[in-house]
Amino acid sequence: MAIERVSVPTVWPVEPLKEIIRELLVLIGEDPDREGLQRTPERVARMFAELTEGYRTDPQILVNDALFEVAYDEMVVVRDIEFYSLCEHHLLPFFGKAHVAYIPNGRVLGLSKIPRIVEMFARRLQVQERMTEEIAAFLEDLLHPQGVAVVIEAAHMCAMMRGIKKAHARMVTSAMRGAFKSNLQTRNEFLNLIGYAHVP
Repeated sequence: MAIERVSVPTVWPVEPLKEIIRELLVLIGEDPDREGLQRTPERVARMFAELTEGYRTDPQILVNDALFEVAYDEMVVVRDIEFYSLCEHHLLPFFGKAHVAYIPNGRVLGLSKIPRIVEMFARRLQVQERMTEEIAAFLEDLLHPQGVAVVIEAAHMCAMMRGIKKAHARMVTSAMRGAFKSNLQTRNEFLNLIGYAHVP
């Protein structure tokens, strides 16, 4: 199966980013030469490299032959996967937990790979809705399971520290595929396992 890889530069542009951050510091009224800020441009450039490493993750290497033929057709759930991402609208963090489930159709994925898949999509400039769909679509294409379900709950700093300034607001998104979409009992079992109330 061909897994698409996003085309990005192989060498992270630290030096150009350092200059941009230095200019930003000047524009907001700071002195980038003062002691506390002298290394800030380099730190920020390297921070962005880390927080966007999902663009440079090769899905083939990530999966790394961790697909196994197993005669198991009950629900597999990995819950409470912590993640940190950057909102593409303000470049502010949003963070929370992802809950992922699938019903195998002859093969299963190694346990550590599901959190790594979440991490791959989180480490990009994102909106939560798209990230939820991307994780579900990736697993569906990879496993061809009977169904896939993804629920993400996150706090968004763009809504907490600016704008409406609602510190306790949380956003919940879901993507249901296959049996999770067509079968209410299956969907409710998943929601119950991750601590959400049954759908009426």
